[in-house]
Amino acid sequence: MRDGILILNKPQEWTSHDCVAVVRRATGVKKVGHGGTLDPMAEGLLPIFIGKSTRIMEYLDSDSKTYRCRVKLGIVTDTQDIWGTVLESRGTKGLREEEIKEALMSFQGEISQVPPKYSALKVKGKKLYEYARQGLDVDIEARKVRVHEIEYEGADPERGELQFKITCSKGTYVRTICHDLGQKLGCGGVMSGLVRLKSGRFDLAEAVRPDELKSMDKEDIEKRLLPPDYPLEGFGVLEIKGDRGDFFRKGGSVSWKQVKEKEKPRQDRGFKTGRGIPYSRLYRVYSLETGEFLGTGFRDDEKDILKADKVLAAL
Repeated sequence: MRDGILILNKPQEWTSHDCVAVVRRATGVKKVGHGGTLDPMAEGLLPIFIGKSTRIMEYLDSDSKTYRCRVKLGIVTDTQDIWGTVLESRGTKGLREEEIKEALMSFQGEISQVPPKYSALKVKGKKLYEYARQGLDVDIEARKVRVHEIEYEGADPERGELQFKITCSKGTYVRTICHDLGQKLGCGGVMSGLVRLKSGRFDLAEAVRPDELKSMDKEDIEKRLLPPDYPLEGFGVLEIKGDRGDFFRKGGSVSWKQVKEKEKPRQDRGFKTGRGIPYSRLYRVYSLETGEFLGTGFRDDEKDILKADKVLAAL
Protein backbone atom coordinates (compact mmCIF):
# COMPACT_ATOMS: atom_id res chain seq x y z
CA MET A 1 0.00 0.00 0.00
CA ARG A 2 1.52 3.31 -1.06
CA ASP A 3 1.53 6.40 1.14
CA GLY A 4 -1.37 8.79 0.68
CA ILE A 5 -4.45 10.47 2.08
CA LEU A 6 -7.90 8.88 2.14
CA ILE A 7 -10.95 11.10 2.62
CA LEU A 8 -13.49 9.36 4.82
CA ASN A 9 -17.12 10.32 5.40
CA LYS A 10 -17.40 9.80 9.15
CA PRO A 11 -20.83 8.56 10.28
CA GLN A 12 -22.60 9.90 13.33
CA GLU A 13 -21.75 8.09 16.59
CA TRP A 14 -18.35 7.04 15.26
CA THR A 15 -15.22 8.45 16.85
CA SER A 16 -12.29 9.59 14.75
CA HIS A 17 -10.30 6.69 16.26
CA ASP A 18 -12.97 4.24 15.03
CA CYS A 19 -12.32 5.53 11.51
CA VAL A 20 -8.57 5.07 11.87
CA ALA A 21 -9.11 1.49 13.05
CA VAL A 22 -11.25 0.68 9.99
CA VAL A 23 -8.58 2.05 7.64
CA ARG A 24 -5.85 0.07 9.41
CA ARG A 25 -7.81 -3.15 8.96
CA ALA A 26 -8.69 -2.42 5.33
CA THR A 27 -5.15 -1.44 4.28
CA GLY A 28 -3.01 -3.56 6.57
CA VAL A 29 -0.96 -0.44 7.37
CA LYS A 30 -0.27 0.30 11.04
CA LYS A 31 0.95 3.89 10.59
CA VAL A 32 -2.38 5.67 10.13
CA GLY A 33 -3.57 9.00 11.57
CA HIS A 34 -6.45 11.43 11.19
CA GLY A 35 -6.60 15.18 10.75
CA GLY A 36 -9.06 17.53 12.44
CA THR A 37 -10.92 15.49 15.07
CA LEU A 38 -14.71 15.38 14.76
CA ASP A 39 -16.95 14.91 17.81
CA PRO A 40 -18.74 11.52 17.81
CA MET A 41 -22.14 13.06 16.92
CA ALA A 42 -20.68 15.12 14.06
CA GLU A 43 -20.50 13.72 10.55
CA GLY A 44 -18.62 14.29 7.35
CA LEU A 45 -15.12 14.85 6.04
CA LEU A 46 -12.27 13.25 7.96
CA PRO A 47 -8.85 13.07 6.26
CA ILE A 48 -7.03 9.82 7.01
CA PHE A 49 -3.25 9.83 6.53
CA ILE A 50 -1.56 6.57 5.59
CA GLY A 51 2.13 5.71 5.93
CA LYS A 52 4.63 8.56 5.60
CA SER A 53 1.83 11.00 4.73
CA THR A 54 1.17 11.18 8.50
CA ARG A 55 4.23 13.44 8.63
CA ILE A 56 2.38 16.31 6.95
CA MET A 57 -0.60 16.28 9.34
CA GLU A 58 0.98 19.06 11.40
CA TYR A 59 0.91 21.43 8.41
CA LEU A 60 -2.86 21.13 7.96
CA ASP A 61 -3.88 21.92 11.52
CA SER A 62 -4.40 25.59 10.67
CA ASP A 63 -6.59 25.03 7.60
CA SER A 64 -10.04 26.63 7.63
CA LYS A 65 -13.06 24.31 7.81
CA THR A 66 -16.54 24.48 6.28
CA TYR A 67 -19.57 22.94 8.00
CA ARG A 68 -23.31 22.64 7.51
CA CYS A 69 -24.97 23.16 10.88
CA ARG A 70 -28.50 22.63 12.17
CA VAL A 71 -29.72 24.52 15.23
CA LYS A 72 -32.57 23.88 17.66
CA LEU A 73 -33.74 27.15 19.18
CA GLY A 74 -35.65 27.48 22.44
CA ILE A 75 -33.52 25.32 24.73
CA VAL A 76 -30.17 25.47 26.55
CA THR A 77 -28.05 22.41 27.40
CA ASP A 78 -24.84 21.86 29.36
CA THR A 79 -22.97 20.68 26.25
CA GLN A 80 -24.34 23.36 23.87
CA ASP A 81 -25.73 20.61 21.63
CA ILE A 82 -28.96 18.62 21.45
CA TRP A 83 -27.37 15.58 23.10
CA GLY A 84 -26.65 17.28 26.43
CA THR A 85 -28.74 17.73 29.58
CA VAL A 86 -31.43 20.37 29.15
CA LEU A 87 -30.88 23.26 31.56
CA GLU A 88 -33.61 25.60 30.28
CA SER A 89 -36.55 25.39 27.91
CA ARG A 90 -37.70 28.84 26.78
CA GLY A 91 -39.56 28.30 23.51
CA THR A 92 -39.49 30.52 20.41
CA LYS A 93 -42.85 32.29 20.54
CA GLY A 94 -42.79 35.62 18.71
CA LEU A 95 -39.46 34.92 17.01
CA ARG A 96 -39.23 36.13 13.39
CA GLU A 97 -37.11 34.68 10.58
CA GLU A 98 -35.61 38.09 9.73
CA GLU A 99 -34.52 38.46 13.37
CA ILE A 100 -32.86 35.03 13.32
CA LYS A 101 -30.99 35.74 10.09
CA GLU A 102 -29.77 39.15 11.27
CA ALA A 103 -28.49 37.70 14.56
CA LEU A 104 -26.75 34.83 12.77
CA MET A 105 -24.94 37.09 10.31
CA SER A 106 -23.56 39.17 13.18
CA PHE A 107 -21.13 36.33 13.94
CA GLN A 108 -19.27 36.85 10.67
CA GLY A 109 -15.73 38.20 11.00
CA GLU A 110 -13.42 38.09 14.02
CA ILE A 111 -15.34 37.17 17.16
CA SER A 112 -14.54 36.49 20.80
CA GLN A 113 -15.59 33.02 21.90
CA VAL A 114 -15.54 31.18 25.23
CA PRO A 115 -14.90 27.46 24.48
CA PRO A 116 -17.53 25.06 25.87
CA LYS A 117 -16.79 23.35 29.17
CA TYR A 118 -17.45 19.99 27.49
CA SER A 119 -14.52 20.14 25.08
CA ALA A 120 -11.04 18.65 24.70
CA LEU A 121 -9.33 22.01 25.17
CA LYS A 122 -6.71 21.72 27.90
CA VAL A 123 -6.43 24.01 30.93
CA LYS A 124 -3.51 23.35 33.29
CA GLY A 125 -2.79 20.09 31.48
CA LYS A 126 -6.29 18.70 31.87
CA LYS A 127 -9.11 18.56 29.31
CA LEU A 128 -12.11 20.76 30.04
CA TYR A 129 -14.59 17.89 29.82
CA GLU A 130 -12.68 16.09 32.57
CA TYR A 131 -13.27 19.05 34.92
CA ALA A 132 -16.94 19.17 33.85
CA ARG A 133 -17.53 15.48 34.49
CA GLN A 134 -16.11 15.91 38.00
CA GLY A 135 -18.38 18.88 38.62
CA LEU A 136 -15.44 21.24 38.96
CA ASP A 137 -15.59 24.86 37.86
CA VAL A 138 -12.63 26.23 35.93
CA ASP A 139 -11.96 29.66 34.46
CA ILE A 140 -12.15 29.46 30.67
CA GLU A 141 -10.66 32.43 28.88
CA ALA A 142 -12.34 33.87 25.80
CA ARG A 143 -10.29 33.77 22.62
CA LYS A 144 -10.40 35.30 19.19
CA VAL A 145 -11.50 33.16 16.24
CA ARG A 146 -12.50 34.11 12.71
CA VAL A 147 -15.69 33.24 10.87
CA HIS A 148 -14.77 33.76 7.23
CA GLU A 149 -18.27 33.28 5.86
CA ILE A 150 -21.81 32.37 6.97
CA GLU A 151 -24.43 31.29 4.47
CA TYR A 152 -27.98 31.38 5.84
CA GLU A 153 -29.95 28.36 4.54
CA GLY A 154 -33.35 28.92 6.14
CA ALA A 155 -35.25 28.86 9.42
CA ASP A 156 -38.62 27.81 10.81
CA PRO A 157 -39.26 30.03 13.87
CA GLU A 158 -42.40 28.14 14.93
CA ARG A 159 -40.51 24.87 15.12
CA GLY A 160 -37.36 26.58 16.40
CA GLU A 161 -35.19 25.22 13.59
CA LEU A 162 -32.35 26.85 11.65
CA GLN A 163 -29.74 25.71 9.15
CA PHE A 164 -26.62 27.50 7.94
CA LYS A 165 -23.23 26.88 6.33
CA ILE A 166 -20.11 28.29 7.96
CA THR A 167 -16.43 28.57 7.03
CA CYS A 168 -14.24 29.29 10.04
CA SER A 169 -10.71 29.29 11.39
CA LYS A 170 -8.92 26.73 13.49
CA GLY A 171 -10.26 26.55 17.06
CA THR A 172 -13.80 27.76 16.28
CA TYR A 173 -16.53 25.89 18.17
CA VAL A 174 -19.63 25.85 15.99
CA ARG A 175 -21.83 24.64 18.84
CA THR A 176 -20.72 27.68 20.86
CA ILE A 177 -21.90 29.88 17.99
CA CYS A 178 -25.28 28.09 18.23
CA HIS A 179 -25.37 28.70 21.98
CA ASP A 180 -24.33 32.35 21.65
CA LEU A 181 -26.89 32.87 18.88
CA GLY A 182 -29.62 31.54 21.18
CA GLN A 183 -28.50 33.91 23.92
CA LYS A 184 -28.54 36.85 21.50
CA LEU A 185 -32.09 35.95 20.44
CA GLY A 186 -33.15 35.51 24.07
CA CYS A 187 -34.56 32.03 23.55
CA GLY A 188 -31.52 29.78 23.89
CA GLY A 189 -30.14 27.51 21.21
CA VAL A 190 -28.16 24.32 20.70
CA MET A 191 -26.48 22.58 17.80
CA SER A 192 -28.65 19.71 16.56
CA GLY A 193 -26.51 18.50 13.65
CA LEU A 194 -23.09 19.12 12.13
CA VAL A 195 -21.54 17.94 8.86
CA ARG A 196 -18.01 18.92 7.85
CA LEU A 197 -17.99 19.69 4.14
CA LYS A 198 -14.45 20.98 3.57
CA SER A 199 -11.09 21.18 5.30
CA GLY A 200 -8.42 23.15 3.48
CA ARG A 201 -8.22 21.64 0.00
CA PHE A 202 -10.14 18.48 0.99
CA ASP A 203 -13.80 18.15 -0.01
CA LEU A 204 -16.52 15.79 1.20
CA ALA A 205 -17.29 14.98 -2.47
CA GLU A 206 -14.01 12.98 -2.49
CA ALA A 207 -15.00 10.88 0.54
CA VAL A 208 -15.74 7.20 0.93
CA ARG A 209 -17.93 5.75 3.70
CA PRO A 210 -16.47 3.20 6.14
CA ASP A 211 -18.99 0.57 5.06
CA GLU A 212 -17.86 1.03 1.44
CA LEU A 213 -14.24 0.75 2.52
CA LYS A 214 -14.85 -2.65 4.12
CA SER A 215 -15.91 -4.11 0.77
CA MET A 216 -13.00 -2.63 -1.22
CA ASP A 217 -9.74 -4.44 -1.97
CA LYS A 218 -6.37 -2.72 -1.56
CA GLU A 219 -6.11 -1.82 -5.25
CA ASP A 220 -9.48 -0.04 -5.12
CA ILE A 221 -8.42 1.81 -1.96
CA GLU A 222 -5.16 2.93 -3.59
CA LYS A 223 -7.15 4.46 -6.45
CA ARG A 224 -8.90 6.69 -3.89
CA LEU A 225 -5.68 7.90 -2.25
CA LEU A 226 -4.59 11.50 -2.70
CA PRO A 227 -0.81 12.08 -2.82
CA PRO A 228 0.90 13.46 0.32
CA ASP A 229 1.67 16.78 -1.38
CA TYR A 230 -1.96 17.32 -2.49
CA PRO A 231 -3.01 19.62 0.40
CA LEU A 232 0.22 21.66 0.45
CA GLU A 233 -0.81 24.04 -2.33
CA GLY A 234 0.20 27.14 -0.33
CA PHE A 235 3.83 26.02 -0.08
CA GLY A 236 6.52 27.10 -2.53
CA VAL A 237 7.93 24.65 -5.08
CA LEU A 238 11.58 23.66 -5.49
CA GLU A 239 13.31 21.18 -7.77
CA ILE A 240 16.61 19.42 -7.04
CA LYS A 241 18.60 17.37 -9.51
CA GLY A 242 20.78 14.30 -9.26
CA ASP A 243 22.81 13.49 -6.19
CA ARG A 244 21.62 16.66 -4.43
CA GLY A 245 18.13 15.16 -4.37
CA ASP A 246 19.55 11.96 -2.90
CA PHE A 247 21.39 13.99 -0.27
CA PHE A 248 18.14 15.80 0.61
CA ARG A 249 16.36 12.43 0.99
CA LYS A 250 18.82 11.66 3.79
CA GLY A 251 17.92 14.89 5.56
CA GLY A 252 20.96 16.77 4.29
CA SER A 253 21.08 20.49 3.56
CA VAL A 254 21.61 21.68 -0.01
CA SER A 255 23.17 24.93 -1.23
CA TRP A 256 20.46 27.32 -2.44
CA LYS A 257 22.44 27.74 -5.67
CA GLN A 258 21.81 24.06 -6.40
CA VAL A 259 18.01 24.23 -6.25
CA LYS A 260 15.54 25.63 -8.75
CA GLU A 261 12.76 27.77 -7.28
CA LYS A 262 9.62 27.34 -9.41
CA GLU A 263 7.09 28.94 -7.03
CA LYS A 264 7.45 31.11 -3.95
CA PRO A 265 5.49 30.24 -0.79
CA ARG A 266 2.10 31.96 -0.52
CA GLN A 267 0.66 30.44 2.64
CA ASP A 268 0.94 33.01 5.43
CA ARG A 269 -1.53 32.56 8.31
CA GLY A 270 0.73 33.48 11.19
CA PHE A 271 1.31 29.84 12.20
CA LYS A 272 4.59 28.03 12.76
CA THR A 273 5.60 24.38 12.59
CA GLY A 274 6.66 22.41 15.65
CA ARG A 275 10.23 23.44 14.83
CA GLY A 276 9.22 27.11 14.83
CA ILE A 277 9.35 27.55 11.04
CA PRO A 278 6.68 29.94 9.68
CA TYR A 279 4.43 28.23 7.15
CA SER A 280 5.10 31.17 4.84
CA ARG A 281 8.68 29.92 4.36
CA LEU A 282 7.98 26.28 3.52
CA TYR A 283 8.55 24.61 0.15
CA ARG A 284 7.52 21.37 -1.48
CA VAL A 285 10.67 19.75 -2.82
CA TYR A 286 10.69 17.56 -5.96
CA SER A 287 13.21 15.59 -7.99
CA LEU A 288 14.01 17.49 -11.20
CA GLU A 289 14.45 14.25 -13.17
CA THR A 290 11.44 12.23 -12.00
CA GLY A 291 9.06 14.79 -10.46
CA GLU A 292 8.91 12.67 -7.29
CA PHE A 293 7.84 14.51 -4.15
CA LEU A 294 10.82 14.29 -1.80
CA GLY A 295 9.53 16.22 1.19
CA THR A 296 9.36 19.74 2.57
CA GLY A 297 12.05 22.25 3.42
CA PHE A 298 12.86 25.89 4.07
CA ARG A 299 15.59 28.36 3.20
CA ASP A 300 18.16 29.23 5.85
CA ASP A 301 18.89 32.80 4.79
CA GLU A 302 21.99 33.13 6.96
CA LYS A 303 23.73 30.07 5.45
CA ASP A 304 21.95 30.33 2.08
CA ILE A 305 20.97 26.67 2.12
CA LEU A 306 17.84 24.54 1.80
CA LYS A 307 17.16 22.65 5.01
CA ALA A 308 14.88 19.63 5.14
CA ASP A 309 11.86 19.91 7.43
CA LYS A 310 10.15 16.59 6.63
CA VAL A 311 11.55 13.97 4.24
CA LEU A 312 8.99 11.60 2.74
CA ALA A 313 10.91 9.84 -0.06
CA ALA A 314 13.45 7.18 0.83
CA LEU A 315 16.41 6.12 -1.29
